[in-house]
Amino acid sequence: MSDKETMQENKGLGFFEKYLTLWVAACIIVGVAIGRLIPVIPETLSKFEYANVSIPVAILIWLMIYPMMLKIDFSSIVRATKKPKGLIVTCVTNWLIKPFTMYLIAAFFLKVVFSRWIGPDLATDYLAGAVLLGAAPCTAMVFVWSYLTKGDPAYTLVQVAVNDLIILFAFTPIVAFLLGVSNVTVPYDTLILSTILFVVIPLAGGYLTRRNIIKHKSIEYFENIFLKKFDNVTIVGLLLTLVIIFSFQGEIILSNPLHISKRQRNPHIVYRLCS
Repeated sequence: MSDKETMQENKGLGFFEKYLTLWVAACIIVGVAIGRLIPVIPETLSKFEYANVSIPVAILIWLMIYPMMLKIDFSSIVRATKKPKGLIVTCVTNWLIKPFTMYLIAAFFLKVVFSRWIGPDLATDYLAGAVLLGAAPCTAMVFVWSYLTKGDPAYTLVQVAVNDLIILFAFTPIVAFLLGVSNVTVPYDTLILSTILFVVIPLAGGYLTRRNIIKHKSIEYFENIFLKKFDNVTIVGLLLTLVIIFSFQGEIILSNPLHISKRQRNPHIVYRLCS
């Protein structure tokens, strides 16, 4: 096998990544089953919450993000800011396109396609949820997808930081405009706590770990041995997070399977394909 072929093989998806869809589906089923058959588990876990942030979920998200934070060379962050094209595309997509396409797609399906099965009041509630989803860029999962696709960790960090700053002042007016209300409140305590938990803490942990390992060992040891120990940690954290999240909502999903299927399958899939 040539060096080029070897390199291409090494860049291919691993076993977990290749069949990620199957693992996600299995974890959803397991989570819903736990929520229905063993409700004491989600009931107990839901008690560990602060400012609407689940502490067990936060810990699992740390597991997802930490391996990527280990890879960040802080000297490369400065270089990442010198490539504004990606940042501009991300900001325009997240704030000038995504919320409005989510609103239009959700309104079409909820108010038109499924109007026979979903009443106007419930459709409005679902539409509000879709708008909130579309107007709030993800933070933690951006790190996960970047890690799984072998993206640039420093550039990902810069993009997430910029979006976290924008959401503080852009979220309220966008949601208020789309929903036609003026009493939309932003849970700043939740936003700030989420930023600290899902960006600052794992970033600091990754930086300190990287610095100490390189200082006491070597950069070669860090990159070729230490990092490999975390190859599957992100995937495990992701799958366990799905189990917990769906265990929280298991009873609701089983009680409203038709609504959940219609609300999630069509608007969300079309939205993701268009964004």
